[in-house]
Amino acid sequence: MSKLVSAADAVSHIQDGAMVAVNSSSGLCCPDAILAALGTRFDETGSPRDLTSIHPIAAGDFFGTKGVDHIAKPGCLTRIIGGSYPSGPTKADPPKIWQMIVANEVKAYNVPSGIVFDMLREGAGQRPGVLTKVGMQTFVDPDLEGCAMNDAARSEPIVERQNFDGEDWLYFRALRPDVAIIRATTSDGNGNLSFEGEGAYLGAMEMALAARNCGGIVIAQVRRVAQNGSIRPHDVRVPGILVDYIVETPDMLQTTATPYDPAISGELIRPLDSFSIPEFGVQKVIARRVAQELEAGWAVNIGFGVSANVPRIFLEEGQHCAVTWVIEQGAVGGIPLLDFKFGCASNAEAFVASPHQFAYFQAGGFDCSLLSFLEIDANGSVNVSRLSATPHRTAGAGGFVDITTRARKIVFSGTFNAGAKMRIEDGKLVIDKEGHTAKFVQAVDQVSFSGKRAQMQGQVATYVTERCVVELRPKGLTVTEIAPGVDLQRDILDQAATELAVADDLKPMPAELFLPGLMGLAL
Repeated sequence: MSKLVSAADAVSHIQDGAMVAVNSSSGLCCPDAILAALGTRFDETGSPRDLTSIHPIAAGDFFGTKGVDHIAKPGCLTRIIGGSYPSGPTKADPPKIWQMIVANEVKAYNVPSGIVFDMLREGAGQRPGVLTKVGMQTFVDPDLEGCAMNDAARSEPIVERQNFDGEDWLYFRALRPDVAIIRATTSDGNGNLSFEGEGAYLGAMEMALAARNCGGIVIAQVRRVAQNGSIRPHDVRVPGILVDYIVETPDMLQTTATPYDPAISGELIRPLDSFSIPEFGVQKVIARRVAQELEAGWAVNIGFGVSANVPRIFLEEGQHCAVTWVIEQGAVGGIPLLDFKFGCASNAEAFVASPHQFAYFQAGGFDCSLLSFLEIDANGSVNVSRLSATPHRTAGAGGFVDITTRARKIVFSGTFNAGAKMRIEDGKLVIDKEGHTAKFVQAVDQVSFSGKRAQMQGQVATYVTERCVVELRPKGLTVTEIAPGVDLQRDILDQAATELAVADDLKPMPAELFLPGLMGLAL
């Protein structure tokens, strides 16, 4: 019997109460046609009901890929376990999934992306669950929020503390999906899948294995179907023995708002001069100062936000390839893309599966991580995962907690407060209008990174802003550098909603950061 079916036929095999795992990262690898068919089936028949959906990384975006919103319907979806969620501009209408979360219409959990993959792996191996230190003393910890995003989720805890072999651990039960919905580029008639046109593998193999080993089904959306035997065995990333149904979708987007870019999938090497360089201004000053924290030969993780510009600072300064960039979706090397195409890289040296990348991160195998912040508190803890007033502006934690748990060095970057109007003039920072919201606060709204635990583990944490550099030291947050043109008391200490210490050897931020032209980055 042919495995090639319509999307409607494929989703007809999903039963009420099923646990459905979806392989996606915003628009990247998102099996949107299958999710759309699943939502349509519910609208027309009222089935399947009471689904649990699993998303190690968000499915869908604000730019043409609805993803999880296709099934974000009361009665259809009753529980969602996500490493991250679709996020976008404040003024945009919240996605349906966020509306359900806020209204307590679905039990919603924000579990670190790497841990979600670990839970699927344990399910595939028919083991009981995951013991991990990832997330201790953060919102992941049941002593704080236990990953629950709303009251509905708090009624059904997903994580607990357990003592094993004399140590405290966080324990997550294994996930045993009934369905895995994945996406690839090409399938043959037997269901062997290759990813030559994709920008990542994410966790396709791991999800397929978990569903198969738990007695479930695997549905694959592909761009094209090829003759049996025409895909080289080395190119098969998910073997056909794991795939039940193939849905051919020729016009699917490659990633967010991108029909196809061969440089994203490693089929073309872009000329280096084709990449845009950030315009001179406040954001570039921050990215430049972050770049100075790195050393040649390092493997450096970067996150969404200001830090995503740092590879382009290296490119401009003639230091491309001095460090190797690694991102959670699986790209190693190359130049990570910006904005909502973040998660893809052009000119990557390699793609690894996201679960392997997260194992690398969780154990601190890399040299440094460059990440953003929403808030920083008196203990050096960081909130990057929740904005209570506009929750859909943030994606949740994603891989942030996995990455920071044991990272040896972390550089957080962002503006000192929210809403300030600033410019660079004659080599100095000019603040025309002060911000309306402090980012340095007494206590963060949600602990995504624990400063106390970082100090206990000997991690190095630095916070780079446009007006100063702050370090986490034993005596607390300490201002170590100050921008030219900035008054320490008026522009820094008085603008923080928590006490900041000042280093005895306080020095100016390097002058070259604030001048147009090359800054002479040397590693």
